[in-house]
Amino acid sequence: MNSNILEVRDLRVHYHTRQGAVRAVNGVSFDLHANERLGLVGESGSGKSTVALALMRLIKPPGKIEGGQVKLDGLSLLELSGEKMRQIRLAGIAMVSQGAMNSLNPVARVRRQIEDALRDHNAKLTKRERAEWIGELLERVGLPRTAAEMYPHELSGGMKQRVCIAIAICLQPKVIIADEPTSALDVVVQHQVMTTLESLRAELGASVILIGHDMGLMAQAVDRVGVMYAGDLIETGSVETLFKDPLHPYTRLLMASLPSLAQKEAAKGIPGLMPSLLNRPTGCPFHPRCPDAFDRCRVEEPTLQTVQPNRGVACHLYGNDSAGREAS
Repeated sequence: MNSNILEVRDLRVHYHTRQGAVRAVNGVSFDLHANERLGLVGESGSGKSTVALALMRLIKPPGKIEGGQVKLDGLSLLELSGEKMRQIRLAGIAMVSQGAMNSLNPVARVRRQIEDALRDHNAKLTKRERAEWIGELLERVGLPRTAAEMYPHELSGGMKQRVCIAIAICLQPKVIIADEPTSALDVVVQHQVMTTLESLRAELGASVILIGHDMGLMAQAVDRVGVMYAGDLIETGSVETLFKDPLHPYTRLLMASLPSLAQKEAAKGIPGLMPSLLNRPTGCPFHPRCPDAFDRCRVEEPTLQTVQPNRGVACHLYGNDSAGREAS
């Protein structure tokens, strides 16, 4: 029996400009298991949020999903009509965006915003049942029932994010995508929001894709990590093995840039800048910044391949891609 709730294969998203196509997501493939927490990490511009928007079918012009396959519990999302996909959002797959204030209607009370989500999906609830469900949702995310009568400007940043989570779970989806849900919050509120999200995930039996760049948060909040760079998924593995033994040179440099209480050393940044996705370098996109690059890296782009049990890496240093290194 297949335990995957979400299967993504060769997902490609381009943004078309006068200068050419910006390859924001370049053939990304991964699985999300039932009840799993998967993290996608990488620098700004690596393609993480574009993956999230593509999974939700929310890419807008000049962006376009150029190809690939996304299956939610066997249902091919990229082949659905716009109306059918609209019904799948919230009911099957939901998203909690970063910047909660931009996600909420500033002139509508919280109650109405949750009601709109329920009505839009033809939830079979009486007025009384709907009011009770909204109150229960708010309590689930740690808000008082009285918050239903408040406007977004009357709520703190953490409370607004909790309202967004309540909307996301109102139809009990199978997959929740959280796109940097704590980026604008202080550390204490971050912890509270992530604790709320995890308790709801366990309660609903849902799977979560957590998107961000905070490696410390990932270490605490996910089971498995995928590292993205320049639109590519370059390494995957369990959070324990990836943090203990990062394989890709980019992942190793990311880990080295984290502050440590054990070792009093100056923070080390990654030299160079993320390449332009309009004019990607030939070969491996990381090779201009990579301390381990050799001749093959400059001409041949590596593919994500399994090199250890449940470990994948896109690097010529490993597996079959390492063949011929000495000859280069």
